[in-house]
Amino acid sequence: MKKIELEIVALSHSITQTHSYAVVLGEVNGLRRLPIVIGGFEAQAIAVALEHMKPSRPLTHDLMKNFMNAFNIELQEVIINDLQEGIFYSNLVCFTEHDTVEIDSRTSDALALAVRFGCPIYTYEHILQNAGILMDETASEPKKMEAVGVEDHMVVTDSDLAKMGLEELHRLLQEVLDHEDYIRAIAIRDEINKRK
Repeated sequence: MKKIELEIVALSHSITQTHSYAVVLGEVNGLRRLPIVIGGFEAQAIAVALEHMKPSRPLTHDLMKNFMNAFNIELQEVIINDLQEGIFYSNLVCFTEHDTVEIDSRTSDALALAVRFGCPIYTYEHILQNAGILMDETASEPKKMEAVGVEDHMVVTDSDLAKMGLEELHRLLQEVLDHEDYIRAIAIRDEINKRK
């Protein structure tokens, strides 16, 4: 089967499920998008790597990368290889100097590792046909990540951040970094940078 290369084009709150996120993968040189619902921790792991943030302690996916590097295992590619009852299945294609091995993985974990290793992400035509969305050529991509508060019930949107003073934003940024809420930190940092 021919593989189709994808890239991460957006990470945002899932419209369909509370306390979930959607990572949107886009077909490289194409108009199709593949939205995948993931959990908050997985979204944070992907966002931290996409934004090149350095947490005070390694996250699980950073630990996995460090472990693989220590034993000279390279992540060559991620393949989203199946879709059953709305659940995506993926494989990590890893290699050493002696062997190539495919390892079963949750798709969210595979994507978090792909970002860290800078490796390509692939899927197959039948998956894009069944779960993909065809974008209009003139449609603009949603690039913003909406921020979630430290507590589950507290949601802060871009418009809420826009109403805050600069000193308040810096205080809030430190608070969310202390709680290791990196997704929310990205939105706050973006608001602070807009004002510079």
